Amino acid sequence: MKHPIRTITLVLCLAGLGALVAHRSAPFAAPAAPSAASRQLEAAGEGEFSLLDPPRPAPELGFTTRDGTPRRLADFRGRVVLVNLWATWCGPCVEEMPSLDRLQAKLGPALTVLAISEDRSGESAVAPFLEKLKLRHLAVYLDPKNGAIKAFGVQGLPTSFLIGRDGRVRAMLEGSADWDNPAMIARLKPYLETPPRLEKTSLTR
Repeated sequence: MKHPIRTITLVLCLAGLGALVAHRSAPFAAPAAPSAASRQLEAAGEGEFSLLDPPRPAPELGFTTRDGTPRRLADFRGRVVLVNLWATWCGPCVEEMPSLDRLQAKLGPALTVLAISEDRSGESAVAPFLEKLKLRHLAVYLDPKNGAIKAFGVQGLPTSFLIGRDGRVRAMLEGSADWDNPAMIARLKPYLETPPRLEKTSLTR
């Protein structure tokens, strides 16, 4: 054969054309419709909450104070609670903790921040971490058996949940956030009112 390269090229082109025709003639597969859960928790953007509509009951959850005293999430019923699941080995967690501490300082008793450590070694990992960051206002709790991760169905850390006074999860935020910036505080404040004026604002505005 005088031109083997041209012959090979022609064969490949014909094969590619045939594949393209077959692809275009095949029935179009529409993407699966999103589940109700994925619609409810659709990400609003980095550092913003995703609203749960409707809100769902907070899970039964136990954890301890740093000195080992048992606590339950139900103990905080009647307060607006921000549950923050974190760990000392999680880079984004480390970055956001100072702003979370400042948020608690700014909002005081209007918002109860529960920073629940998912470190398996518990206080032995948390103590030097907190000493280094010198957090002064944040209440830190321990969950070495990762019960919170399982109860909330968390995919990664940090993840935070905003729980209303009625014990229902109103919103969640996956990833880190700049918690004490004015925009974030403005989003949170309507949920701290009694009753909250949710019809006038939202966490994702």
